[in-house]
Amino acid sequence: MITAMILAGGVGSRVGAERPKQFVEVCGKPILAYTIEIYQKNPQVEAIEIVCHADWIDYLKEMIENYDLSKVKWITHGGETFQKSVINGMEYLKDKLDVDDIVMIHYGAAPFSSQQIVTDGIKVCQEHGMSVSCTPCFQLMGSDDGNGESKRWINRDKQVQICCPQSFKYGYLADIYKRAEEKGLLETVEPHTTSLMYALGDTIYQSYGNQTNIKITTKEDLELFEGYVLLQEKRERTQ
Repeated sequence: MITAMILAGGVGSRVGAERPKQFVEVCGKPILAYTIEIYQKNPQVEAIEIVCHADWIDYLKEMIENYDLSKVKWITHGGETFQKSVINGMEYLKDKLDVDDIVMIHYGAAPFSSQQIVTDGIKVCQEHGMSVSCTPCFQLMGSDDGNGESKRWINRDKQVQICCPQSFKYGYLADIYKRAEEKGLLETVEPHTTSLMYALGDTIYQSYGNQTNIKITTKEDLELFEGYVLLQEKRERTQ
């Protein structure tokens, strides 16, 4: 079984909107609805879990009905941090999934991911027990040394940008958090599952990514996504 765990528990203050960024509307539709539709449309994904900000659960339920998001089977509360939201979502699935079932973790405000990205994430996860959508660094890179200064060249060919989905066999995901808790990493490591993996010495297996596969963080990202939606609508009209 393949399940998408979509994280919608944050407040997204950097966007500057009056609501959490995953619920901001683009072309009259919440960003989160676009994100859920990525998995709604994928034939390999059987179920969707939303880890939601507690104040927005009623809104979420109405949105699911309005957009006929029938694969959404479970809703649970988000946590104060990324890690706590993932743990909440993982714990909620404990009696619903087997250890070899796949969980695809996805940000609610990351609506750009294509079907190719999701499908390759599943393929690599089936082969290695986990996968992360990774994109090469195409821009030149240098260090940020403070005071507006950069003093060190960084070889972009040795770096990748880590995106979502981040996919795991359920038993392995649970094991990551078990080991991280035993080592006291949950409160000290940059708050992402992949960061825990690096701290634990685990290997990350890369799946397909591209430059459009970003998470909406700023007002400029919202404008990019609006242009993306309008382009997709134009393509559909001309097909």
